[in-house]
Amino acid sequence: MSGIIRIEELGDPRLDLFVRLTGAQLRSKLEPEKGVFIAESPTVIEVALDSGCEPIALLTDERLINGAVEKIIKRCEGVPIYSAKKEILEGITGFALTRGALCAMRRPRMPELSELLEGARTVAVLENIADSTNIGAIFRSAAALGVDAVLVTPDCCDPLCRRAVRVSMGTIFRVPWGVIGESQADWREGGVKLLQSYGFKTAAMALNENSVNIDDPTLMSEDKVAVILGTEGTGLAKSTIENSDYTVMIPMQNEVDSLNVAAAGVIAFWQLVRRKWKVESGKLKVWGLRLA
Repeated sequence: MSGIIRIEELGDPRLDLFVRLTGAQLRSKLEPEKGVFIAESPTVIEVALDSGCEPIALLTDERLINGAVEKIIKRCEGVPIYSAKKEILEGITGFALTRGALCAMRRPRMPELSELLEGARTVAVLENIADSTNIGAIFRSAAALGVDAVLVTPDCCDPLCRRAVRVSMGTIFRVPWGVIGESQADWREGGVKLLQSYGFKTAAMALNENSVNIDDPTLMSEDKVAVILGTEGTGLAKSTIENSDYTVMIPMQNEVDSLNVAAAGVIAFWQLVRRKWKVESGKLKVWGLRLA
């Protein structure tokens, strides 16, 4: 296949875009208003391309050129395609997990809050969640279970960081999402009230004396719900809990007081999205679990 640029050594500066720039540098590279993110693995790259993301450059294991990435190369016409031997790529930290391909892409335009909430009935709000694995897992669950949109507060981990995109299996591109507030102060001082102004009942996932179960009948009868999940360890801010319409808990046994935030998100999404399901014969499909 012609037009492919061979990389002979790990120190080649053309690899900087893929492996030597920080997340902040990627977000501001080339055009500050657009920035760059890295999609990892052929599966994730194809999902990103299907979603309209614009490729900038592709780096692949040379053994996959006529295999797993052949279709991707054809779809990336006009952008630099780099290839290298497996031994060189393994020198890149974490590259063994990429399944052979990295694609640098322009960050997509972030929709306005009004766009995200128009017609939505169940949205997830992620408050200050720091771990990229949790972010990716939450997005995968949100997409799989039919959450209408995901909102992240300004201090959350970037959902388009390389690991979050990989863990999400590309589902970050299949569920609408955006940032709520220009700064953390915006969220802290008025974020919950802003959601309420759009007609959402806010459900803060937390344990206190006023908590109701996730299957509470009143909560389940609400037309529009925004479920708010808090950061690892400390959970939601006190002001978020106090300003929310509901404080919600997941009943547990064996003296366990909490779940990992991604696990809690799965349960909350499953329960709350059921409010809007209209189960019709032949419409609802049950898929087997794939642990990957």
